[in-house]
Amino acid sequence: MALEPVKQVRGRAVHVPANDIDTDRITPARYLKVVTFDGLGEALFYDERFNADGSEKPHPLNDPRFQGASILLVGANFGCGSSREHSPQAIYRAGFRAIIGESFAEIFFGNSTALGVPCVAAARADLETLVWAVKQEPGLEVTVDIENLEVRYGERSFTIGLPTTAQKALTEGRWDPIADLLEAGDLLEQASARLPRATR
Repeated sequence: MALEPVKQVRGRAVHVPANDIDTDRITPARYLKVVTFDGLGEALFYDERFNADGSEKPHPLNDPRFQGASILLVGANFGCGSSREHSPQAIYRAGFRAIIGESFAEIFFGNSTALGVPCVAAARADLETLVWAVKQEPGLEVTVDIENLEVRYGERSFTIGLPTTAQKALTEGRWDPIADLLEAGDLLEQASARLPRATR
């Protein structure tokens, strides 16, 4: 059975500036010790958001105007560095359901897609215009249209990029490879039965 298709994501957006934001900044290394991903949303950009005593630093994710945002706006090469699955998990568990950026690290992109979180690429000029609009109107609704590869907000729109395989997986509800394997259980058993048995 297919998962819920991801055809569109609608919501408010927040911009986390800078290029080359790596996974150690997204989720500090000490959070890799968790046994499950539950509660990992609290770790998102923790060292950039909080002081050692737990008090808040100035950061877009701490800005009350952007609380509840579900679309993350980022720069180029987002998610680079070590290939920790914890980073997209933290983003997902913090309530984000789509990421718009100039480009993404390959493994981060794949891990996000496997969670049903589309990472769509935008031209710098289009992204900068959207960031400006969101800062002027924090309540602005943004639509990430996966089917038509378009972002819409207010009276504006622009084209986005997404590999065809990821677009197909998301819009058809086939974004979780583990779910696909579980669904194919009978077929896997049949294929296994056809394989020659090892002899000692």
